[in-house]
Amino acid sequence: MRIGLLLFVLCVAASPALAQNLSPQQRQAILDYQLTPPGAEHLITAMQAMTSYLVSLPDYQERLRKSATMTAADRIAQIEADPKAAAILKQNSLTARDYLIGVPTLRMALMAAQGATSPNIVASPANVAFAKANLAQLKPKMDAADGIRR
Repeated sequence: MRIGLLLFVLCVAASPALAQNLSPQQRQAILDYQLTPPGAEHLITAMQAMTSYLVSLPDYQERLRKSATMTAADRIAQIEADPKAAAILKQNSLTARDYLIGVPTLRMALMAAQGATSPNIVASPANVAFAKANLAQLKPKMDAADGIRR
């Protein structure tokens, strides 16, 4: 139950429907973020580890509530101040900013590559092309990271 709730919240938090609430700086950061095969692998692996870690915390629900109201800079600072979260990112060659921008970038590029059209999907043409070229490999991994079983 706890994992399902967390995955739901994480999916909603990274949802393109919320892209309309992105600041102009966040939108631009997503458009500027360049996806690569190793980078996508690092993001997905870190996502799995971060989800497992967050669910293991006794106050994870409160953390999610607080995170939803934080600025991007505050979220970055929160991750950097958490030794375990920072270690997960370091292990995957990511910074907190890379993670917080990269995950929604990858998610929305994959959605666009599958034909989703919405003004709320923020994806550069290069990232959509990357996602289309790697869809068969990345989609099952992203689904697994989200807890979606085939």
